[in-house]
Amino acid sequence: MEFYVSTAFGEPAETMAIAEAADELGYAGIGIPDHVVNLETLSTPYPYTDDGERRWEPFTPWPDPWVLIGALAARTTRLRFVTSVFIPAMRDPYSAAKAISTAAVLAEGRVELGVGVGWCRDEFELLGAPFDRRGARTDEMLDLMRKLWAPGWTEHDGPLFPTPRLEMEPSPPPIPVYAGGLSEAAYRRAARNDGWIADLLPTEQVLAGVRRIREVRAELGRADEPLTVLASLTDAFLPEHFAAAEEGGVTAMLTMPWAYYSGTDVTLDQKLDGLRRFAADVGLRGGKSLHM
Repeated sequence: MEFYVSTAFGEPAETMAIAEAADELGYAGIGIPDHVVNLETLSTPYPYTDDGERRWEPFTPWPDPWVLIGALAARTTRLRFVTSVFIPAMRDPYSAAKAISTAAVLAEGRVELGVGVGWCRDEFELLGAPFDRRGARTDEMLDLMRKLWAPGWTEHDGPLFPTPRLEMEPSPPPIPVYAGGLSEAAYRRAARNDGWIADLLPTEQVLAGVRRIREVRAELGRADEPLTVLASLTDAFLPEHFAAAEEGGVTAMLTMPWAYYSGTDVTLDQKLDGLRRFAADVGLRGGKSLHM
């Protein structure tokens, strides 16, 4: 079992300090969320709370993930960086591919692209992106971006992003792609790519999703290929809980370790102390727990 530290809703300066500590303590990676703007009023209910209200307060920091990763890469040596999750369909594929590949080059291959199709129609519309075709846009963008990241000339004849012969440099090291979401389309997207990101769900629901993704992978002839499952579990608090999740196919936990000891409304010193305590409690070495 690997452990990633979520940096959601944190101040950028704190994120830098947390990343440096996580790098030294043996965490596998850092999770970085994505929103371009936070509109005061929305026509779209937030889908991940019972009342449709957002989990964050106004003026919560949302740093650009690729700029942040570039800065974090310069301050760490082994830590990986995963977006949890980036919304490519709000952007054009060329600007997104350039930003992602540049971050991956600067991080020397420590970038993992977590993607989602997005939930906020208002944000899509503000950015001039069609919300109703976001699933198709995401899938074609992933196909096109992989071509853009490959060395040499490329072209693309997809229906949404027909692309003439061109090249984009610098070419990055391999970038694994993990898909988020709970729909059948999301499971299939995860199966076609390198893994799945499950956010704030009970263990049994995550394990059911893992089983479904494995079924789709078998249909695609990919049953023997590795599947990364990065989960934020609402009911896992102890090493035995993490071990049970790992047995069911969860390969990595995305968590705020300080929350187990002090809650979430804490100082930077309390966060750093929580990082140290959790690393000791689960026996981290090189990003993995020795007990699992």
